[in-house]
Amino acid sequence: MAAVLFDFSGTLFRIESGESWLRAVLARTGLSLPEPELLRAAQALERVGALPGGSSAILPVPDELASVWEIRDKSAELHRAAYTGLSRRVPLPDPALHDALYDRHMTPAAWAPYPDAAEVLRALRERGIGVGVVSNIGWDLRPVFREHGLDAHVDTYVLSYEHGIQKPDPRLFEIACAALGADPRDTLMVGDDRRADGGAAALGCGVHFVDHLPVTQRPDGLRPVLDLVG
Repeated sequence: MAAVLFDFSGTLFRIESGESWLRAVLARTGLSLPEPELLRAAQALERVGALPGGSSAILPVPDELASVWEIRDKSAELHRAAYTGLSRRVPLPDPALHDALYDRHMTPAAWAPYPDAAEVLRALRERGIGVGVVSNIGWDLRPVFREHGLDAHVDTYVLSYEHGIQKPDPRLFEIACAALGADPRDTLMVGDDRRADGGAAALGCGVHFVDHLPVTQRPDGLRPVLDLVG
């Protein structure tokens, strides 16, 4: 392989829990909830899918948000509208908290790299293999990589909202391969979403999937990548 492309959320990094997310925003805004209410609200936010990068929602997306949800990763405005729209399904003590929650998820503090992410990215760079990040997202994730010390191992970032294209559209992977000067047939895409990340196969890329789990439950899920690239 000449290059490896990685998804962001659920692949290299994982978002904090819904409880941690809500606690951080309440602390920053000076608001509070009784502990049982805080826990119920955090669980409800996760159930409706309001936490970007969190576990899959249990409840279906409401009809009034369905059209925006399908294309949410094509722009920053759509991404915010989709997730704050879901968040507003959960009553909170101040309506401003919904935007504050969205803003929190874009901060480096809200994300943790998987335990083997730095090791794997560093090893790929040492082997002279190009590394790209291809993400369906509505905001600039580069500061997350910089804050956690992984930016030095990434050659290019291809973010859906910057191109108005979202995975599984093969054009997004094509942009990444071109940026790395790599033939798609010599490129491996690593992700956690079989539909979105599997779109790279249409371009001729190899595809490898990892499990979207909390960081404590997936200590070495990325290491097989080093065997796959040879």
